Amino acid sequence: MYDEQQQPEHGPLAGFTVGVTAARRADELGALLQRRGAVVLHAPALRIVPLADDSELLAATKEIIQRTPDVVVATTAIGFRGWIEAADGWGLGEDLLERLRGVELLARGPKVKGAVRAAGLTEEWSPSSESMAEVLDRLLEEGVEGRRIAVQLHGEPLPGFVESLRAGGAEVLGVPVYRWLPPEDIGPVDRLLDAAVSRGLDAVTFTSAPAAASLLSRAEERGLLPELLAAFARDVVPACVGPVTALPLQALGVDTVQPERFRLGPLVQLLCQELPGRARSLPIAGHRVEIRGHAVLVDGALRPVPPAGMSLLRALSRRPGWVVARAELLRALPGAGRDEHAVETAMARLRTALGAPKLIQTVVKRGYRLALDPAADAKYADA
Repeated sequence: MYDEQQQPEHGPLAGFTVGVTAARRADELGALLQRRGAVVLHAPALRIVPLADDSELLAATKEIIQRTPDVVVATTAIGFRGWIEAADGWGLGEDLLERLRGVELLARGPKVKGAVRAAGLTEEWSPSSESMAEVLDRLLEEGVEGRRIAVQLHGEPLPGFVESLRAGGAEVLGVPVYRWLPPEDIGPVDRLLDAAVSRGLDAVTFTSAPAAASLLSRAEERGLLPELLAAFARDVVPACVGPVTALPLQALGVDTVQPERFRLGPLVQLLCQELPGRARSLPIAGHRVEIRGHAVLVDGALRPVPPAGMSLLRALSRRPGWVVARAELLRALPGAGRDEHAVETAMARLRTALGAPKLIQTVVKRGYRLALDPAADAKYADA
């Protein structure tokens, strides 16, 4: 019998496959997921224009040096550091820092504050919530009529932020610290889309709104958008690092999961709760069986299962304890054709992979069933 106190040797994401769409910090996110047992499919949905090559940032930097703003809003640490480094590369670093020393400098959160201070500057204020909404509230309360405000943009939409400042009478200058462009190689994105719509992924992570919008756009180009949305609605968890990142998905009616703190670590921890919490767990033949994306836990031991075997197991688990006909199981096998012998072959491999052949019973001339424990029969009788 399964020991409930048994400590698993695998990570909480073992048996699950997670798609990563990030271009920036993808290695860090992938490593966090893999350390917890996940298989990671990386497909950067965007690429970033190098700062030193960006003529728009150069133009904005020169304008700030020539016409010093009243307020500068720093929104991301990596963006602010990159801006200062790019200005140094253009020979404008000292001039930019001199102008920034004389303005009201607002930093969105502690990481940005750290980047500001590392540049030898001091922020006038930083919200405890790390929220751009709180920054906006402060500016509007101060009054922005006739003031010149520079906002460090970071590749993601700032819903209503710039519009509200302009409506209040401010002149707003956007500072685009980096720009997003489509990936040079679209192949990985297409493979991720194919895996999502075929339910080969258990979750897809998004760390920027442009990446989410890019993936949705590519799905639409390929005619896969309805299938992708259906996958997100039922089987594939769309996990976003925060509410701004989720906007393109929510605009299409996709419900996302988000951590309370908008960081990579909390995003991974959220998946460590969400994915095991959605896995089907059943008492079968005296064992505790948990069905995950590409593997099964049998009494807490991780058992990798081939894709065909997972298809059969999911078909059997939809009606645990009931007999499922070979013809129905054949339809569940991807690309199996019409030969029911394919079911027998895949079933034999599944039983071997599970390491407990008695979990699945053969019902002569009818099909197969999960050997649900008698105590659980009543619970699933009307399933």
